[in-house]
Amino acid sequence: MVLLRSIITVGGFTMMSRILGFVRDILVAAFLGAGAIADAFFVAFKMPNFFRRLFAEGAFNAAFVPLFAAKLTDEGLAPAASFAAAVLSVMVTFLLVFVTALQIAMPWLMYVFAPGFADDPEKFGLAVDLTRITFPYLLFISLVSLLGGVLNSLGRFAAAAATPIILNIVLIGALLLATPYLPSAGHSLAWGVAVAGVVQFLWLMTACRREGVLLRLRRPRLSKPVRRLLKLMVPGAIGAGVVQINLLIDIVIASILPTGAISLLYYADRINQLPLGVVGVAVGTALLPLLSKQIRAGEDHEALNSMNRAIEIALLFTIPGAAALLIIGHPIVSVLFERGAFDSTTSIATAQALMAYAIGLPAYVLIKVLAPGFFARQDTATPVKIAILCVLINVVLNLTLIQFLAHVGIALATAISAWINALLLVTLLQKRGQFQTDSRLRQRTVRIILAAAGMAAALWFAFSGLQTFYADGPAAQILVLAILVFGGMAFYFALVVLFRAASLEDVKSLLRRKENDKPSAA
Repeated sequence: MVLLRSIITVGGFTMMSRILGFVRDILVAAFLGAGAIADAFFVAFKMPNFFRRLFAEGAFNAAFVPLFAAKLTDEGLAPAASFAAAVLSVMVTFLLVFVTALQIAMPWLMYVFAPGFADDPEKFGLAVDLTRITFPYLLFISLVSLLGGVLNSLGRFAAAAATPIILNIVLIGALLLATPYLPSAGHSLAWGVAVAGVVQFLWLMTACRREGVLLRLRRPRLSKPVRRLLKLMVPGAIGAGVVQINLLIDIVIASILPTGAISLLYYADRINQLPLGVVGVAVGTALLPLLSKQIRAGEDHEALNSMNRAIEIALLFTIPGAAALLIIGHPIVSVLFERGAFDSTTSIATAQALMAYAIGLPAYVLIKVLAPGFFARQDTATPVKIAILCVLINVVLNLTLIQFLAHVGIALATAISAWINALLLVTLLQKRGQFQTDSRLRQRTVRIILAAAGMAAALWFAFSGLQTFYADGPAAQILVLAILVFGGMAFYFALVVLFRAASLEDVKSLLRRKENDKPSAA
């Protein structure tokens, strides 16, 4: 299974990145806790990422990958590389102007992103300073998205999947080495973000060169293919903008809650991002170029099978992941973060947000699996309508739930709106005749749910039985968490085999060597 091997490649590197990310976040929690500097840095980190996801990640990849794949299939590597170089030149020009303008407007922009900071001039000024340091990251990480799209279309997933590892290594190094020489650990992390963007860009430029794709800057021109890309990006950018507005609303509302709310949500989301990143990003990244090629070649049956298998793989890992986070969310947070400035009260508040996020975990991943069903057909408009509806739902839920649940209400609103988004995507694909669940997916979904329920019950009884030992100190807590995590995984996969929720043939297929031919330049 080419799709499964591609998912494993991306997922493996993403898992390495997430592990390093946890090391990074453990250090951030110890240095910053959930105070004013932490809130300021997380806003400074989120702001360039907001625009990255708005322009470069979602909208750009959704439009660029199918067009690049079509040129690669129809005309060969050289014309496809020429198209990518033309896009690169336009992107660099636009981003230089955009980043410069927003650097100048940063104080006014902060009133939009974190209006609650205005009541604390010191925190507001720090957030502005840190964001000005991090913001050039937007330029380089946007170009990284382009280079990653090129490599993924060529079937080379490893280099692009490894780029987040670079970010984490640089941030860990900045925190440990630069903090003694800068005003705060927040400044160290901000400079680390800026440097990481440059290193990631150089890394992927080298990877593209190894594949015979040398992208040189040229005079930017809005040629017909580039105009086609921009036309496809517009609805995608609106859709991505709606999603990012969703996240922006979360930050805005959290900024008016007591100090620390933004940090609590960040730490909870980081844990939730482990299964989401490893499974969701891996499946979505591997599926889009495959679907684009299958649909382009008229292989509708194969495309339908790819969608079903992608959903199957996503559910196999996310349903037990959600169940585990609901049962053992607090010990996970406590063992990972509770040290230094991160105390037991912060652990409890973070765990509550984590459990709320976990409810939506399968939905977050399903969105990443279902969206390529539209993007591969060069339909970037339909998901916009769904996203607009979901952002309105999220706003209403946010404003309602924070009255009763404070920061946890924000996380719960995100989870509920994600489920609505996923259900609407699958419903529209089915109505168009572009997706239909097969009997294998339906049967295995039920079996996966049963296996996850069995694992959740086992985790609950095991943690209850180990409570006395867990209270003996940090070493005992680490040991208990290791028993719960690895024991739970072993028990779940034993149930998966028992209930036949996955086939051993799927695993064996990963071990078979399959030649991956490099596209010719002809």
